Amino acid sequence: MADTQKLTIFYMFIIVGSFSISNATFISEHARMYVDASLFMFRNCRFEKIYQFGDSMSDTGNIVIENKKKEASNRLPYGETFFGRPTGRNSNGLLMIDYIAWAAGLNLLNPFNDKTANFDDGVNFAVAGSTATAVEKLAAQHINGNITTSSSLGVQVDWMEEYLVKFCKGDEDCGDKLKNSLFIVGETGGNDYNFALMARKTIDKIKADVVPEVVETIINGTKRLINRGARKLMVPGNFPVGCLPIYLTLFQTKNSTFDENGCLKEYNELSMYHNMKLKEALDILQDEAPYTTIIYGDYYNAYEWVYTHAAELGFKSKQKACCGIGGKYNVGFGKLCGDPGVPVCPNPNNHLNWDGVHPTQQTNMFLATWLITNMLPKLDCY
Repeated sequence: MADTQKLTIFYMFIIVGSFSISNATFISEHARMYVDASLFMFRNCRFEKIYQFGDSMSDTGNIVIENKKKEASNRLPYGETFFGRPTGRNSNGLLMIDYIAWAAGLNLLNPFNDKTANFDDGVNFAVAGSTATAVEKLAAQHINGNITTSSSLGVQVDWMEEYLVKFCKGDEDCGDKLKNSLFIVGETGGNDYNFALMARKTIDKIKADVVPEVVETIINGTKRLINRGARKLMVPGNFPVGCLPIYLTLFQTKNSTFDENGCLKEYNELSMYHNMKLKEALDILQDEAPYTTIIYGDYYNAYEWVYTHAAELGFKSKQKACCGIGGKYNVGFGKLCGDPGVPVCPNPNNHLNWDGVHPTQQTNMFLATWLITNMLPKLDCY
């Protein structure tokens, strides 16, 4: 796809779309100009490639190949809105990384497990269902139920090492070839907490035992990438999970407390605690590696921004899944999105959430726009 065609498609979503940020009444004329300018200036970074690590928020097909196409994301209605077919993405269409790649003037990133794929514009190493921590370490903490993949962050970085064997020769050559690339290390760690909660760990226990392990793993993975030549990195935090339909379904009790947005307060506080510890560790790493640019990807505030402005952005449902059946939030556990007989809402663009866990394409568009606008000043790409 030609550069001009990619950019045209991207801006059709951003500017011409019926729920466009540029048309949102709460954004001032100055702010609209800033957002539009930020999106265009992102191309000035001249990223030659993007390397994505993480879980189902970013996976473009690795888990489908790994699990021999048994995943729900390999069945319609996944992918129906943009691709007209399932691609392994956990959404009705595009993900945040797809919009980020297009905004950078690059093609969509192919999954590493597709050995016939073109990796000219980068590689997607993310695996749906993956954890930050190695599954063996989680098992040692008696966190081992429902884990569907062993392709943790460390494994994904191992894949990067495997890729580099063919891509470059030696540290100097690799450094030269990677210096104009963007590395996105996550979001990861969310599944560690999901599995810990399912193993009936208390939030206090997770903060004490699981969060330090997750943060250390993310930092170690980021260090490995820096040692191989990464110079510009975004390391995202976790989302406000207490706002997700699956959390509201699984963990809401008569004693639950809610924040001002109607989200489960203690679960959002867990995300905030992880994010605080991650930011502290990233600040230390930045001091240790001043020749790099390490950006904290603020997924929490990106999602909260979309959530609190949902009505102005055209969303009609913030807490009910578009694809699903059962209960107040359209999340049931007998049948899930992609199973026979599970209905899909008529217009996914009206919903923040796709399947109880993952954002819709429309939400991903706004999240990507917020993130690009937020990180651009830190990238010094003017």
